[in-house]
Amino acid sequence: MVEMQRSSAALISVLLYLAIFEASTSVNALYGPSSPVLQLTPSNFKSKVLNSNGVVIVEFFAPWCGHCKALTPIWEKAATVLKGVATVAALDADAHQSLAQEYGIRGFPTIKVFTPGKPPADYQGARDVKPIAEFALQQVKALLKERLSGKATGGSGEKSEPSASVELNSRNFDELVLKSKELWIVEFFAPWCGHCKKLAPEWKKAANNLQGKAKLGHVDCDAEKSLMSRFDVKGFPTILVFGADKDSPIPYEGARSAPAIESFALEQLETNVSPPEVVELTGQDVMEEKCGSAAICFVAFLPDILDSMADGRNKYLELLLSVAEKFKRSPYRQEDLRDKLFKASSGGTTVWSEFKLGFYVSFCSFVWTAAGKQPELEKHVGVGGYGYPALVALNVKKGAYAPLRSAFQRDQITEFVKEAGRGGKGNLPLDGTPVIVKTEPWDGKDGQIIEEDEFSLEELMGETAPSHEEL
Repeated sequence: MVEMQRSSAALISVLLYLAIFEASTSVNALYGPSSPVLQLTPSNFKSKVLNSNGVVIVEFFAPWCGHCKALTPIWEKAATVLKGVATVAALDADAHQSLAQEYGIRGFPTIKVFTPGKPPADYQGARDVKPIAEFALQQVKALLKERLSGKATGGSGEKSEPSASVELNSRNFDELVLKSKELWIVEFFAPWCGHCKKLAPEWKKAANNLQGKAKLGHVDCDAEKSLMSRFDVKGFPTILVFGADKDSPIPYEGARSAPAIESFALEQLETNVSPPEVVELTGQDVMEEKCGSAAICFVAFLPDILDSMADGRNKYLELLLSVAEKFKRSPYRQEDLRDKLFKASSGGTTVWSEFKLGFYVSFCSFVWTAAGKQPELEKHVGVGGYGYPALVALNVKKGAYAPLRSAFQRDQITEFVKEAGRGGKGNLPLDGTPVIVKTEPWDGKDGQIIEEDEFSLEELMGETAPSHEEL
């Protein structure tokens, strides 16, 4: 009897657990197994949506969202009404965040329509069965019309490009933004904010276009109240610019469009460009960092410290620094570069700004080494035979170099840098890859002549040295 009671109790516990689990699953998922709504996951999204030959309307929802719960019976009725006409589906964006982020989902519910051969479009109509069904029917009619004219092809439009905007939170904000030397433009938004939803596709486009130039990020203020308070965010969307002075971000107050955001970012990059520097070539790591990524690396070979002493070397370095400063902002006249590089293009403002930015950021770098410190490099670029100082323009990627054949003076060096940027004259092939040796950096002091101890012939020869008398 006791065993039967235990078995019954265990069975009841299991049944109760299953009932609770089924109820909680049903609540969390919003749509049960018998729902007419097609339930999407990352594993079936491509086959059911992207590769579909028909119109698919997808609701991106979160189980805890009140508006999503209110939409559930309407969405199921719409699925029943549109059965055989269009597919009505739903994706739990809370459970599949990475997939939702690829489509720029920031608020719930978000409804997107996927039509073959076209990028997904947002549904902005009323959340009721009739307008949803009418919208779906319009999409189907448009698709039929295109197919009758021979324009549309089978298969769904490709998945939209993932956003390059970085999701920021209280755990990664300081490390990624405040400790970074890069320009960051951060949007503080709320998922329910209409203006934020309107900005979302523009923000995504700007972030993707600015990849490799500026960093764009976004903060969900509903989830990150501490960051919202920390930066005194009082309205949505708020866009803050973290430039050179990360402790004092400035607000972005321009138009909320991708071109305006991109143009602003490029202007900020010009303002916040790092100060120029002339770095001593003390090893392969410096070579890779300064010459590997730059379009042109200008390498100066300065006289031995005993020949110039500290005062003379510092004057050479100041000369090089002044040239680097000049080319930090305006390396060439616009018309020269446009004529040479954009003759066949439209020459649009954004294109030119992006090109100009590339020259600000990675056009050239300046390094120096003392005579004889890097013998392999000197040999490869033919330095040493005509004395020091010497200067060469080095393009590591193309394996080419060009020597400065005029005086080592400001005007001549400036013209040499300009000419190198235009393609250069008398470029020579770099025969192989020179070995860069590790050297001790210059200590900033004068060189010291090492004096040898004086000695006599008697001391050198010892007792065997003949005396003058014997001679």
